[in-house]
Amino acid sequence: MSAASPIVRATALTEDPVARARAVAPLIEAAASRIEAERQLPPELLDAIHGARLVRTLLPRAIGGDETTPETYCRMMEVIARADASTAWCIGQASGCSMSAAYVTPEVARTIWGPADASLAWGAVGPDQVAEVVEGGYRVTGTWPFASGGRHATWFGGHCRVRERDGTLRSNADGSPYERTMLFPRSAVAMEENWQVMGLRGTGSDTYGVTNLFVPEAFTVRRDRDDERQALGHGTLYRFTTTHLYASGFASVALGIARGMLDSFVTLANGKTPMSTTRMLRDSPVLQSGLAWAEGKWRAARAGLHTALRETQDSLAAGHPMTTDQKVAIRLAGTFAIHQAKEVADFAWAEAGATAIFESQPFERRFRDIHAVTQQIQGRRNHFETVGQHLMGLAPHPRFL
Repeated sequence: MSAASPIVRATALTEDPVARARAVAPLIEAAASRIEAERQLPPELLDAIHGARLVRTLLPRAIGGDETTPETYCRMMEVIARADASTAWCIGQASGCSMSAAYVTPEVARTIWGPADASLAWGAVGPDQVAEVVEGGYRVTGTWPFASGGRHATWFGGHCRVRERDGTLRSNADGSPYERTMLFPRSAVAMEENWQVMGLRGTGSDTYGVTNLFVPEAFTVRRDRDDERQALGHGTLYRFTTTHLYASGFASVALGIARGMLDSFVTLANGKTPMSTTRMLRDSPVLQSGLAWAEGKWRAARAGLHTALRETQDSLAAGHPMTTDQKVAIRLAGTFAIHQAKEVADFAWAEAGATAIFESQPFERRFRDIHAVTQQIQGRRNHFETVGQHLMGLAPHPRFL
């Protein structure tokens, strides 16, 4: 075990993922520059992350997970993202993928997530990935981009359309394309290291593919469907969808980045006197007012996200089905938090002045990271259109909720 092991041993006994994240956060922050340069998480940091069970928060308890509440998960993600956004993104992606444990048999779940260092990654959905129906399962060929955390993943998933034996593509009852996710071990994939990007460089979100790969039926899932949940999927957590956890988890990454930016700005303002002035930054009434506005935006966005998750959690725990109002509330809170966090980060960046552009300072990487977060599907502004449709009494497409 790496030098992180004393922290891991001290934190592995606590049931609070937030406390475990806080204990490992100094190691993550210390490794941030290396993560950026190497475009992956260092092995010794992965040891600490897995030792503290930070990738197991959304797994069922029956296979060694926390099966925690979405709000607690988001608090954990925020702590990690304040230390390093790429690390948080990798953990968030693997955690969202791990929700699929609720849709496979316990035996399959233990095969994939039984090892302490287990991590599932998958990429973006596209029209060209096809699974052919064969005896006992599927024959799969396809490539998928954006496999965040793929450089250390132990299993991969591939979202596929399904081609029947007669050559037709399977459809849902409403005529929309039927999609199924294939799960296969790392040894089955070919990786293309093509992650050359502006922000979130440390996620190593490369492209991967498989060719003519047989995948047994048991190692396939249809996510987020009540009729597909199996023995491990009876907990309240799994009545949320993976979309809800991705939306709120990545919103928490944005909030964590913004928190780090704002705290760093306050530290800077208490020690910097800009050129051509004799007044410290902290003594500017304009900056004092701007800081208050930024802090208010951050707190309101965070509170809105946590409230939407907590209220939905309480309702589900009481046995009520999730309503469209609740789905819309989570969608709105997640997208709103991402964009409010960006505004907070932009304030800190602008007011830090020339100091912010240096790689040695705590602004430049975070600035690029949060602007990368806004480009991901969970940050798309058209989600506000979906929310607005519902508020107008119209019927938004359910896949966006």
